[in-house]
Amino acid sequence: MKNDNDIHQNLDEVICDCSGTTRGKIISLVEQGIVDSDTISRKTGAISGCGSCDYDIEMLLDDIVAKLQH
Repeated sequence: MKNDNDIHQNLDEVICDCSGTTRGKIISLVEQGIVDSDTISRKTGAISGCGSCDYDIEMLLDDIVAKLQH
């Protein structure tokens, strides 16, 4: 079984090129209890530009939440 440390890899990976939002920033917000893409968008600017990161952010959120629940 993977542990939650797996989610803390590649923290500097940019998930949204428009806003420069990183994987680490999204993980930080999830750890603060923010688990919906609308709030993440408001806090980071992600998804609000071209929108091409929407799918990637949704998948990342699903992955992080699932790993934190185990």
